[in-house]
Amino acid sequence: MKLRLRLSLPSEERSVPLVRKVMRHALDVMGVAPGCVDDIELALSEACTNVLDHAGAHDHYEVVAGVDGAFCVVEIFDAGGGFVPPAPADQGVLIDPNAEQGRGLQLMRALVDKLDFRVCTERGAVVRLQKSLVYAR
Repeated sequence: MKLRLRLSLPSEERSVPLVRKVMRHALDVMGVAPGCVDDIELALSEACTNVLDHAGAHDHYEVVAGVDGAFCVVEIFDAGGGFVPPAPADQGVLIDPNAEQGRGLQLMRALVDKLDFRVCTERGAVVRLQKSLVYAR
């Protein structure tokens, strides 16, 4: 089964549980294993929260999610200028566990197979999460 979701969300805190629940429900209905759904849901929450915290004053952001049988790809678009993320922990850079910021990136990297950041001139900053799917059935 293939799925494509596109959500335009207000840049408000209440949008994060909304997008999380929409994604969870869609993956549950498709038969994705609960642990896999949990990983995608948490990584998506972290990415959306980062948009709200760091993308600047914009009235909305967009989440585009696609499932193509074996993979789930979620892209979060905002009108911010993007940023250069720190190196992954496997490259020798660890975030201080007492730090107030930065742990979300490590968490996202641990939960998904691929995490990419880029800037698209026509759409702003993009966070891309990719996860191999495990099915319960």
